[in-house]
Amino acid sequence: MTMNEKYAKVYADMDQIFTKRMQEERYPAMGYTSNLDLLCDFKVDTLNKLLEQYVPDEKLEEMKVPAKISTMEDLLHAVVYYCINGIGGEVDVENTKVIAESFDWQNGMGGTAVQAAMALSTVGCPSIVHLTDDSKEVCEILDSPYIYIISEDGKMIHTGEHTKQTADQEIHYIVQFKKGDVVKLNDQEIMIPTSNRLMLTKITVNEYVPMYQPFFKYIEEHSEKISSNVLSSFNCLQDKDLLKERLDFVKQHVDKYKAANPKGIVFFEDAHYHSREIRDLCLEIMYPSCDIVCMNEEELAYTLKSVDYDVDIEDIISCVEGARFIREKYGIQKGVIIHTATYAMYVGDPLEADIEQGLICGNLLATGKAVNGWYATKEQIKELLDLDLSARGMEALETVKNSKYANCVTLVPSKYIDKPKYTIGLGDSFVSGVQTCF
Repeated sequence: MTMNEKYAKVYADMDQIFTKRMQEERYPAMGYTSNLDLLCDFKVDTLNKLLEQYVPDEKLEEMKVPAKISTMEDLLHAVVYYCINGIGGEVDVENTKVIAESFDWQNGMGGTAVQAAMALSTVGCPSIVHLTDDSKEVCEILDSPYIYIISEDGKMIHTGEHTKQTADQEIHYIVQFKKGDVVKLNDQEIMIPTSNRLMLTKITVNEYVPMYQPFFKYIEEHSEKISSNVLSSFNCLQDKDLLKERLDFVKQHVDKYKAANPKGIVFFEDAHYHSREIRDLCLEIMYPSCDIVCMNEEELAYTLKSVDYDVDIEDIISCVEGARFIREKYGIQKGVIIHTATYAMYVGDPLEADIEQGLICGNLLATGKAVNGWYATKEQIKELLDLDLSARGMEALETVKNSKYANCVTLVPSKYIDKPKYTIGLGDSFVSGVQTCF
């Protein structure tokens, strides 16, 4: 079966797979943070007008990222820096009024778990999520017959049934910029080299990530229903002592889950961390309890650099060896997943689950969001089947097949698009698709 035929089969089997999961009451449980995203209707012409108005005498290439955004000048410096370098990033916001007055914004959803749940719900697959920001706006966006939370009395309910807000709302402002747009100021012109996104955050509840006890109790008492237990968003925590407290709690939780459901998968989605100390603590405490750790190529490189291991993320064999090194160093139980724009791969022991199907589904949901700018429907996913497979992904597949690692690597080239409409939450959509194979 060719790779394109495999993609077509995964798509054709979706309804059957998701119907069976509902009949068997089998769900991924995903945590831990949620927040309201305000999505910027970003137009480079608007940026250029603001530059002319507020910083007419400055040099684009000399603009740097401020520690916090307090003024319009701070905002413009940050946006320009990330745009002209084509990189993603995150900056704290002190003055939200400045943000609100700069561009037009619309409501969206933030947080790995809830974005993953949204991606699954759009194709008819159920999941259970843990909320931190449980504001009215967040619950309205998440209200779906396929998304469940746990009530105070331990029942699965939909967010539309949740009426008592327990925490302050947290807002993240998301600026999505596109490859090819040109940032201009007087006689200066710089083309944006790569589509990416800037996140501007005003932290409230996710500064301490409260652990909602009914969620954990439900998983432990109904572990046979929980096909995978997805851990994420520890990077929000900056206080080392509080982080250790949260990690110790979650470690005890997953130990109980695995004891009751040995076949259940503990799945850790990596992230960008503000502090190496915070990252190291997460890795040392949580990785040994995880069956699978999932990350993108930049996170792979950062993790390996922190332990003085050189990796070339353009070389697929170097990435495979780097993933194997991480697994061995931190004692990850089964394997490591690396997801990129051109391929996704699992490096590790054989699984009972069809991990190739999971990687394909993950690629489809991520590419669907990239193409459409929102969580893709089954009809929109069907259109992706006509796209070409990534040439770099196919080259990586052939290299792995002909290497000594062929038996421990499952690699799936992505359906390639050059100019994504959206890059925010693509990793979260990928993670959601992978859960469908467990």
